[in-house]
Amino acid sequence: MNYKIDNLQYCKWSREVFQINRDAGLDAVHVTVVYHEDYDEFIQRINEWNNYFKENSDLIFLGSSYKDIEKAKEKKKTAIFFGFQNCSPIEDDIALIEKVHNYGCRFMQLTYNNQSLLATGCYEKNDSGVTNFGREAIKEMNRVGIVIDMSHSAEKSTFDAIEISEKPIAITHANPIFWHKAKRNKSEDLLKALAESNGMLGLSLYAHHLKDSTNCTLESFCEMAARTAEIMGVKNIGIGSDLCLNQPDSVVEWMRNGTWAKTKNFGEGSKTKAGFPQQPDWFIDARGFKNLEIGLKKVGFNEKETNDILGNNWFNFYKGIN
Repeated sequence: MNYKIDNLQYCKWSREVFQINRDAGLDAVHVTVVYHEDYDEFIQRINEWNNYFKENSDLIFLGSSYKDIEKAKEKKKTAIFFGFQNCSPIEDDIALIEKVHNYGCRFMQLTYNNQSLLATGCYEKNDSGVTNFGREAIKEMNRVGIVIDMSHSAEKSTFDAIEISEKPIAITHANPIFWHKAKRNKSEDLLKALAESNGMLGLSLYAHHLKDSTNCTLESFCEMAARTAEIMGVKNIGIGSDLCLNQPDSVVEWMRNGTWAKTKNFGEGSKTKAGFPQQPDWFIDARGFKNLEIGLKKVGFNEKETNDILGNNWFNFYKGIN
């Protein structure tokens, strides 16, 4: 059995988007439900998602384990797995980790781009690593079944998380820095350590993470995937598109600045290109998985390896979450 999984999306959710994901054959999607929200605001997001599930029950349902991916495949639906791009919903209370898990959270980044109570983000000048609270949070996440996600974290903090966690961690949406030197992309040494600990890397399709941005070619992306597989092994890579379909530019401004900044931060954009970057034409939305399948085979991946990258590797990783 082969599965298709996109392990990171933050779209403007609608029936149209859920239908596109079904048309793409996605059996599971890890969705961002939190950027900077506190616990009470997270509950509001849960209420919104409960309405999505109710109104689109023919297309989506809440997933809690790999068995729900199997169920989604059988029912021709998409299992939705909740994740946080920041640790803000747990505030400074470790007891909230179990509570957010009970509401469906299965992935949590220890940081977004800045310093958090748990670790250091990739935009900080100094990386002090995982904090004391972060060490305790990792242990609790391991216990309840929430994956440590270090996609937006700085390098030392990520090495620390790999060492501290008793379970494999994930970088759900990033690319290697050897291909494109974005702040969010990862070093070869870090990718090796991630693979040696049986962790997963989700290759990102977000234009700021791509060589040549919007003009990145399918061939270039797939050649990067092949080189990454040489470093990490095929079984440790998948797709985490970071797709932000139909989101207005005001959302990316909020993602970068939250409620903590008055000086505008343009992230990896610029003052003249402050909004969401345009997707490459071969991955406008999740239906681009078909192009990825073609491109991966063209650069030398066989049928099994291609299917593994497009979903089976994430499926196997999900087996270890709970």
